[in-house]
Amino acid sequence: MPITDPPFIHALARVEDGVAVGRGTKVWAGAHLRAGARIGAECVIGSDVTIDPDVVVGDRCKIQNAALLYRGVSLGNGVFIGPGAILTNDRRPRAVAPDGALLADGDWAIAGIVVEDGASIGANATVVAGTRIGAWSMVGAGAVVTHDVGPHELVVGVPGRRVGAVCMCGQTTDSAGEITCAACGRRFTVAPA
Repeated sequence: MPITDPPFIHALARVEDGVAVGRGTKVWAGAHLRAGARIGAECVIGSDVTIDPDVVVGDRCKIQNAALLYRGVSLGNGVFIGPGAILTNDRRPRAVAPDGALLADGDWAIAGIVVEDGASIGANATVVAGTRIGAWSMVGAGAVVTHDVGPHELVVGVPGRRVGAVCMCGQTTDSAGEITCAACGRRFTVAPA
């Protein structure tokens, strides 16, 4: 079914020139979409979300209130970003150079984050620059992710550590290997820890 609805952008959202917003997407009050950001179709961008320049958001993503997505972030389709989640972009951030000079935009070493299709990042979680979040994985609320998360892995804590697996439907288990979901019957594979 083709998406025919134009995007809805709340009057109190700030969308800079050069932002692409897909059909059927809703951008709510206080959101700030920076130049060069690309937002897919049928997304929901909550209040007070910041999406930095050149961030790519796939189709049907939901980015909850006050989430921060910095330059270098790329979301696949169907990704959920919880309220207050932060996706960073520099593993060694500094405000000034060793001589005390304020760093300019080109002085940053951007290390991107890739969040694959269907993954979920919980409320107030932080994902550190340079990591990959696998398809249909889930990062628990408040977790701090410092390493890659594999497909279907369930990660919680500070620092984030794998505690189980999660199906596409959201059902969790502490199993690994070939798994049949107890809730929906789907089969999926999670690599051993």
